Amino acid sequence: MHKKVIILGSGPAGLTAAIYTSRAALEPLLVHGPMPGGQLTTTTDVENFPGFEEGVMGPDLMQIMEKQAVRFGTEILVDKVVEASITEKPIKLKTESGKELTCETLIIATGANPRFLGLQAEKDLMGFGVSTCATCDGAFFRDVDIAVVGGGDSACEEAIFLTKFGKKVYLIHRREELRASKIMQERVLNHEKIEVLWNSELKDILGSKEKGVEKLSIYNNKTEETYDLPCSAVFIAIGHTPNSQLFKDQLSLDENGYIIPKPNSTQTNIEGVYACGDVQDHIFRQAITAAGTGCMAAIEAERWLEENH
Repeated sequence: MHKKVIILGSGPAGLTAAIYTSRAALEPLLVHGPMPGGQLTTTTDVENFPGFEEGVMGPDLMQIMEKQAVRFGTEILVDKVVEASITEKPIKLKTESGKELTCETLIIATGANPRFLGLQAEKDLMGFGVSTCATCDGAFFRDVDIAVVGGGDSACEEAIFLTKFGKKVYLIHRREELRASKIMQERVLNHEKIEVLWNSELKDILGSKEKGVEKLSIYNNKTEETYDLPCSAVFIAIGHTPNSQLFKDQLSLDENGYIIPKPNSTQTNIEGVYACGDVQDHIFRQAITAAGTGCMAAIEAERWLEENH
């Protein structure tokens, strides 16, 4: 199957790119990937996406965006790309089911997956007091005790942000010192609302979907004691893994695996190949910024096709 445009990923970035390219009569093919709808499908209430004054459920927002893309002519393929040859035209892709796809332009919107501790409760209570995004969910937890797991810049930033809402913020870190930059460490250690729990590991999250998170089981790896910490929310901030492994030998990636686009652009180091959303964004990681870069990628792909075909 040959297409002018193929989009990999069905989160806000991929679906926005699909809406724009299909409205430009480019008849794009969007490959869903392993997580249809992206990370928003694991989120309950989304209150910060413009246009929904009462908020919207994450999966509902993704369904609305997909229907909008299909309405304008996007073809959806529920599959996963497992091989990609993108340095020559046409670009060649092979899917998990054995389909062979070719295209002139490729929009990569494969996202990034938050890293987890591996607890069953992380899965069971995700969206019910467990979160990986303070900017997204912090406002739901006003005047209660909140915990953040991690010790890097991201964890410190999350903890500081959450002090706007929480009564108290615990930063749970398994070592004796933070990995964060000195300035972030100082802000955390000097903040009256933040208490760092050193040499501490989160062993379990206790609660239910009905009541949310109620307490955490904490293990002190120095004293070897385990105790319960009452709190109403826990934010896992131990990093993200961008879904860029498929392109590691062909695209310019940073040391953490994020695709590096050209300045003020979504174009990668290969002509006709664009990256948008969280696979190239380790700073903002919001649905609205992902959608914005999806729009950029679509417009850049359309212009490239006009100039080269």
